[in-house]
Amino acid sequence: MPAPLRQKLETLYTAYNRKEFVDPDPLMFLYRYPQVCDREIAGLVAACLAYGRVEMILQAVNQVLMFLGPAPKDRVVHLNETDLCRGMAGFSYRFARQAHVVSLMVGIQRVLRQYGSLEACFMSGMSLDDATVMPGLLHLVRHLNPDGACGHLLADPAKSSACKRSHLFLRWMVRKDQVDPGGWDKVRPSQLLIPLDRHMFSAGKMLGFTRRKTPDRTACLEITDGFRQLSPEDPVKYDFCLTRFGIRRSLDMADLGTILAD
Repeated sequence: MPAPLRQKLETLYTAYNRKEFVDPDPLMFLYRYPQVCDREIAGLVAACLAYGRVEMILQAVNQVLMFLGPAPKDRVVHLNETDLCRGMAGFSYRFARQAHVVSLMVGIQRVLRQYGSLEACFMSGMSLDDATVMPGLLHLVRHLNPDGACGHLLADPAKSSACKRSHLFLRWMVRKDQVDPGGWDKVRPSQLLIPLDRHMFSAGKMLGFTRRKTPDRTACLEITDGFRQLSPEDPVKYDFCLTRFGIRRSLDMADLGTILAD
Protein backbone atom coordinates (compact mmCIF):
# COMPACT_ATOMS: atom_id res chain seq x y z
CA MET A 1 0.00 0.00 0.00
CA PRO A 2 1.35 3.47 -0.88
CA ALA A 3 2.53 5.58 2.05
CA PRO A 4 0.38 8.60 1.00
CA LEU A 5 -2.81 6.58 1.50
CA ARG A 6 -1.71 5.45 4.92
CA GLN A 7 -0.91 9.04 5.81
CA LYS A 8 -4.34 10.24 4.67
CA LEU A 9 -6.04 7.64 6.83
CA GLU A 10 -3.84 8.51 9.79
CA THR A 11 -4.79 12.17 9.36
CA LEU A 12 -8.49 11.24 9.35
CA TYR A 13 -7.99 9.01 12.38
CA THR A 14 -6.34 11.84 14.31
CA ALA A 15 -9.05 14.32 13.32
CA TYR A 16 -12.19 12.20 13.85
CA ASN A 17 -11.39 9.28 16.14
CA ARG A 18 -12.43 11.27 19.19
CA LYS A 19 -15.29 11.05 21.66
CA GLU A 20 -16.76 14.34 20.51
CA PHE A 21 -17.71 12.59 17.26
CA VAL A 22 -19.42 9.59 18.90
CA ASP A 23 -22.88 11.10 19.38
CA PRO A 24 -25.25 9.93 17.84
CA ASP A 25 -23.52 6.54 17.54
CA PRO A 26 -25.08 3.83 19.81
CA LEU A 27 -21.53 3.19 20.98
CA MET A 28 -22.11 6.00 23.48
CA PHE A 29 -24.29 3.70 25.60
CA LEU A 30 -21.27 1.56 26.46
CA TYR A 31 -19.64 4.42 28.33
CA ARG A 32 -22.27 4.06 31.05
CA TYR A 33 -20.86 0.72 32.20
CA PRO A 34 -17.47 0.62 33.95
CA GLN A 35 -17.74 -3.14 34.55
CA VAL A 36 -16.89 -5.27 31.52
CA CYS A 37 -19.51 -7.87 32.51
CA ASP A 38 -22.21 -5.20 32.12
CA ARG A 39 -20.64 -3.42 29.15
CA GLU A 40 -20.59 -6.54 26.98
CA ILE A 41 -24.34 -7.04 27.50
CA ALA A 42 -25.15 -3.39 26.82
CA GLY A 43 -22.89 -3.52 23.78
CA LEU A 44 -24.58 -6.59 22.35
CA VAL A 45 -28.03 -5.04 22.81
CA ALA A 46 -26.90 -1.77 21.22
CA ALA A 47 -25.23 -3.50 18.29
CA CYS A 48 -28.16 -5.83 17.59
CA LEU A 49 -30.49 -2.83 17.29
CA ALA A 50 -28.05 -0.69 15.26
CA TYR A 51 -29.95 -0.48 11.98
CA GLY A 52 -32.25 2.15 10.52
CA ARG A 53 -32.49 5.82 11.48
CA VAL A 54 -30.04 6.67 14.21
CA GLU A 55 -32.56 8.64 16.29
CA MET A 56 -34.86 5.61 16.39
CA ILE A 57 -31.95 3.27 17.14
CA LEU A 58 -31.06 5.32 20.22
CA GLN A 59 -34.65 5.24 21.47
CA ALA A 60 -34.91 1.47 21.04
CA VAL A 61 -31.57 0.76 22.70
CA ASN A 62 -32.34 3.12 25.56
CA GLN A 63 -35.68 1.39 26.20
CA VAL A 64 -34.01 -2.00 26.63
CA LEU A 65 -31.10 -0.70 28.69
CA MET A 66 -33.37 1.29 31.00
CA PHE A 67 -35.17 -1.97 31.76
CA LEU A 68 -31.87 -3.75 32.42
CA GLY A 69 -30.73 -0.98 34.76
CA PRO A 70 -27.19 -0.06 35.85
CA ALA A 71 -26.11 -3.71 36.33
CA PRO A 72 -27.37 -5.64 33.28
CA LYS A 73 -25.57 -8.88 34.15
CA ASP A 74 -27.24 -9.28 37.55
CA ARG A 75 -30.58 -8.25 36.07
CA VAL A 76 -30.48 -10.70 33.18
CA VAL A 77 -29.22 -13.64 35.21
CA HIS A 78 -31.93 -13.41 37.86
CA LEU A 79 -35.03 -12.57 35.83
CA ASN A 80 -37.29 -15.32 34.55
CA GLU A 81 -38.83 -15.25 31.09
CA THR A 82 -42.16 -13.97 32.41
CA ASP A 83 -40.42 -10.97 33.97
CA LEU A 84 -38.51 -10.35 30.76
CA CYS A 85 -41.74 -10.43 28.73
CA ARG A 86 -43.40 -8.06 31.15
CA GLY A 87 -40.46 -5.66 31.05
CA MET A 88 -40.38 -5.64 27.25
CA ALA A 89 -44.16 -5.50 26.78
CA GLY A 90 -45.05 -3.44 23.75
CA PHE A 91 -41.47 -3.18 22.47
CA SER A 92 -41.41 -2.52 18.76
CA TYR A 93 -38.62 -1.23 16.56
CA ARG A 94 -38.91 -1.78 12.84
CA PHE A 95 -38.65 -5.57 12.37
CA ALA A 96 -37.94 -6.25 16.05
CA ARG A 97 -40.73 -7.09 18.43
CA GLN A 98 -40.98 -8.03 22.08
CA ALA A 99 -40.42 -11.73 21.34
CA HIS A 100 -37.13 -11.06 19.52
CA VAL A 101 -35.66 -8.93 22.29
CA VAL A 102 -36.81 -11.34 24.98
CA SER A 103 -35.24 -14.24 23.05
CA LEU A 104 -31.98 -12.30 22.87
CA MET A 105 -31.99 -11.75 26.62
CA VAL A 106 -32.88 -15.38 27.27
CA GLY A 107 -29.92 -16.32 25.06
CA ILE A 108 -27.64 -13.97 27.02
CA GLN A 109 -28.92 -15.51 30.25
CA ARG A 110 -28.20 -19.01 28.93
CA VAL A 111 -24.64 -18.04 28.00
CA LEU A 112 -23.97 -16.31 31.32
CA ARG A 113 -25.19 -19.30 33.32
CA GLN A 114 -23.07 -21.73 31.30
CA TYR A 115 -19.91 -19.70 30.68
CA GLY A 116 -20.02 -16.77 33.11
CA SER A 117 -19.61 -14.13 30.40
CA LEU A 118 -20.14 -13.53 26.70
CA GLU A 119 -16.38 -13.29 26.26
CA ALA A 120 -15.80 -16.71 27.83
CA CYS A 121 -18.35 -18.26 25.47
CA PHE A 122 -16.76 -16.53 22.49
CA MET A 123 -13.28 -17.66 23.47
CA SER A 124 -14.39 -21.26 23.92
CA GLY A 125 -14.94 -21.31 20.16
CA MET A 126 -11.53 -19.83 19.32
CA SER A 127 -8.08 -21.36 18.97
CA LEU A 128 -4.65 -19.72 19.02
CA ASP A 129 -4.27 -20.27 15.29
CA ASP A 130 -7.48 -18.54 14.19
CA ALA A 131 -6.74 -15.68 11.81
CA THR A 132 -10.09 -13.97 12.36
CA VAL A 133 -12.89 -13.82 14.92
CA MET A 134 -15.26 -15.92 12.80
CA PRO A 135 -14.96 -19.22 14.76
CA GLY A 136 -15.63 -17.48 18.07
CA LEU A 137 -18.51 -15.47 16.62
CA LEU A 138 -20.12 -18.58 15.18
CA HIS A 139 -19.83 -20.32 18.55
CA LEU A 140 -21.29 -17.36 20.44
CA VAL A 141 -24.22 -16.85 18.06
CA ARG A 142 -25.13 -20.54 18.14
CA HIS A 143 -25.36 -20.35 21.92
CA LEU A 144 -27.25 -17.06 21.96
CA ASN A 145 -29.69 -18.00 19.23
CA PRO A 146 -29.85 -21.80 18.83
CA ASP A 147 -33.41 -21.86 17.50
CA GLY A 148 -33.38 -18.63 15.51
CA ALA A 149 -35.91 -17.00 17.84
CA CYS A 150 -33.93 -13.73 17.89
CA GLY A 151 -34.86 -13.26 14.25
CA HIS A 152 -32.81 -10.71 12.35
CA LEU A 153 -31.22 -9.32 15.54
CA LEU A 154 -28.40 -11.85 15.18
CA ALA A 155 -27.16 -12.70 11.69
CA ASP A 156 -25.90 -16.24 11.10
CA PRO A 157 -22.10 -16.16 10.59
CA ALA A 158 -22.34 -19.46 8.71
CA LYS A 159 -24.26 -17.79 5.88
CA SER A 160 -23.29 -15.07 3.41
CA SER A 161 -24.11 -12.11 5.65
CA ALA A 162 -21.33 -9.64 6.48
CA CYS A 163 -22.65 -9.77 10.09
CA LYS A 164 -22.09 -6.02 10.35
CA ARG A 165 -23.70 -5.59 13.77
CA SER A 166 -21.85 -8.53 15.32
CA HIS A 167 -18.52 -7.18 14.07
CA LEU A 168 -19.46 -3.74 15.35
CA PHE A 169 -20.02 -5.25 18.80
CA LEU A 170 -16.64 -7.00 18.62
CA ARG A 171 -14.89 -3.79 17.59
CA TRP A 172 -16.34 -1.99 20.60
CA MET A 173 -15.31 -4.75 23.01
CA VAL A 174 -11.87 -5.70 21.62
CA ARG A 175 -10.32 -2.39 20.55
CA LYS A 176 -9.39 0.22 23.12
CA ASP A 177 -8.60 3.81 22.18
CA GLN A 178 -10.21 7.24 22.56
CA VAL A 179 -13.47 5.91 21.10
CA ASP A 180 -13.73 2.14 21.57
CA PRO A 181 -13.90 1.28 25.29
CA GLY A 182 -12.63 -2.31 25.02
CA GLY A 183 -12.85 -4.83 27.83
CA TRP A 184 -12.23 -8.13 26.04
CA ASP A 185 -8.49 -8.65 26.42
CA LYS A 186 -8.23 -12.20 25.07
CA VAL A 187 -9.11 -11.39 21.45
CA ARG A 188 -6.44 -9.73 19.32
CA PRO A 189 -7.44 -6.59 17.35
CA SER A 190 -5.66 -8.18 14.38
CA GLN A 191 -8.41 -10.83 14.29
CA LEU A 192 -11.26 -8.35 13.89
CA LEU A 193 -13.25 -7.92 10.67
CA ILE A 194 -14.73 -4.68 9.37
CA PRO A 195 -18.32 -3.93 10.46
CA LEU A 196 -19.50 -3.55 6.87
CA ASP A 197 -22.33 -1.03 6.74
CA ARG A 198 -23.20 0.91 3.58
CA HIS A 199 -20.83 3.74 4.52
CA MET A 200 -17.81 1.47 4.95
CA PHE A 201 -18.81 -0.43 1.81
CA SER A 202 -18.66 2.86 -0.11
CA ALA A 203 -15.31 3.71 1.48
CA GLY A 204 -13.94 0.25 0.65
CA LYS A 205 -14.91 0.68 -3.00
CA MET A 206 -13.36 4.18 -3.08
CA LEU A 207 -10.13 2.66 -1.80
CA GLY A 208 -10.23 -0.13 -4.39
CA PHE A 209 -10.42 -2.87 -1.78
CA THR A 210 -13.47 -4.57 -3.32
CA ARG A 211 -15.45 -4.70 -6.54
CA ARG A 212 -18.38 -6.52 -5.03
CA LYS A 213 -21.83 -5.19 -5.87
CA THR A 214 -23.31 -6.01 -2.47
CA PRO A 215 -21.93 -5.66 1.08
CA ASP A 216 -21.78 -9.38 1.79
CA ARG A 217 -19.31 -11.53 3.72
CA THR A 218 -16.90 -11.72 0.78
CA ALA A 219 -16.84 -7.92 0.55
CA CYS A 220 -16.25 -7.74 4.30
CA LEU A 221 -13.23 -10.05 4.01
CA GLU A 222 -11.84 -8.20 0.97
CA ILE A 223 -12.14 -4.78 2.59
CA THR A 224 -10.64 -6.06 5.84
CA ASP A 225 -7.72 -7.52 3.88
CA GLY A 226 -7.20 -4.13 2.24
CA PHE A 227 -7.01 -2.40 5.60
CA ARG A 228 -4.84 -5.21 6.98
CA GLN A 229 -2.15 -4.26 4.46
CA LEU A 230 -2.17 -0.76 5.97
CA SER A 231 -2.53 -1.78 9.60
CA PRO A 232 -1.78 -5.50 10.13
CA GLU A 233 -2.18 -5.41 13.91
CA ASP A 234 -5.43 -3.40 13.82
CA PRO A 235 -7.27 -3.62 10.46
CA VAL A 236 -10.46 -2.12 11.91
CA LYS A 237 -8.61 0.96 13.20
CA TYR A 238 -10.06 3.35 10.61
CA ASP A 239 -13.68 2.14 10.77
CA PHE A 240 -14.97 4.82 13.14
CA CYS A 241 -13.32 7.82 11.48
CA LEU A 242 -14.32 6.80 7.95
CA THR A 243 -17.95 6.08 8.79
CA ARG A 244 -18.36 9.51 10.40
CA PHE A 245 -18.72 10.79 6.83
CA GLY A 246 -21.96 8.87 6.47
CA ILE A 247 -23.29 9.29 10.01
CA ARG A 248 -22.54 12.89 10.99
CA ARG A 249 -24.81 15.48 9.38
CA SER A 250 -21.88 17.87 9.02
CA LEU A 251 -19.90 15.35 6.95
CA ASP A 252 -20.64 13.63 3.66
CA MET A 253 -19.32 10.59 1.83
CA ALA A 254 -18.60 12.82 -1.17
CA ASP A 255 -16.20 14.77 1.04
CA LEU A 256 -14.43 11.53 1.93
CA GLY A 257 -14.12 10.65 -1.73
CA THR A 258 -12.46 13.98 -2.41
CA ILE A 259 -10.02 13.52 0.47
CA LEU A 260 -9.01 10.04 -0.64
CA ALA A 261 -8.70 11.05 -4.30
CA ASP A 262 -6.48 14.10 -3.71
